Amino acid sequence: MVVSPELADVLSAIVSRVREASGAIPLVPFYDGLEKIWLPPTPLLFQWSSGGQRRAVSSKTIRKALNETLQAAGLTDVAGQPLNYQPHDFRRIFTTEAIMNGMPPHIAQLILGHKNINTTMGYKAVYPEEAINGHRAFIARRRALRPSEEYRTPTDAEWEEFLGHFARRKVALGDCGRAYGTTCQHEHSCVRCPVLRVDPGQRPRLEEIRGNLHERITEAEHEGWLGEAEGLRVSLAATESKLAQLDDRRRRATTINLGIPTFGEIAARAT
Repeated sequence: MVVSPELADVLSAIVSRVREASGAIPLVPFYDGLEKIWLPPTPLLFQWSSGGQRRAVSSKTIRKALNETLQAAGLTDVAGQPLNYQPHDFRRIFTTEAIMNGMPPHIAQLILGHKNINTTMGYKAVYPEEAINGHRAFIARRRALRPSEEYRTPTDAEWEEFLGHFARRKVALGDCGRAYGTTCQHEHSCVRCPVLRVDPGQRPRLEEIRGNLHERITEAEHEGWLGEAEGLRVSLAATESKLAQLDDRRRRATTINLGIPTFGEIAARAT
């Protein structure tokens, strides 16, 4: 197994204590308190000799030893409280140490006895530095697969075209969220477009458009222009949706001042 030198030293010390003269680790039975069954004899590392027989160290004894060790070490968390470990925590620590030091996850899965590799990966802790390094490595691998000319320095004309894209995103009702280098797929029918972010200051214009649509729908129905009326109803529904989005953004941006409760109010609520 690929593990850190510190973990290898601890495992070596445990193995040397339980190993027989032949070099093998004795096989001892173990009672699974969760499954309520006796497991077949296995080479358990946490075992001792009691009454001339080899027995597995109980989980209660292991928890007691952990608490005594933590109290003697005086280790605390960030809040200054004493650390509290459970035996299962070390199973997660082992998994994290092993995978971070090069053990393939599917090998760790076999050692832990998991049926699903996602369970094994859930045991592994992810640290911010590890996530950042993993992302940088991913970007480096992706760039290596792309043509090198894609990463050249843009010319002045290309840079001006890129900046001009953001200027062309400004429309009458707000800002268009279409991607760089793409044309308008909705033929500049901005009211219907889902990527339009309406400017709250343009609400009167949007309400005017809604009123105009109502008038045009009435006219189309009176003249019998059923196709025209159907298209106008789609635009009307989109306009109503944009107005609802503005109302929702205003509600989320509103700050509600609850005030500072007095002692009398706190006492009244408690009773």
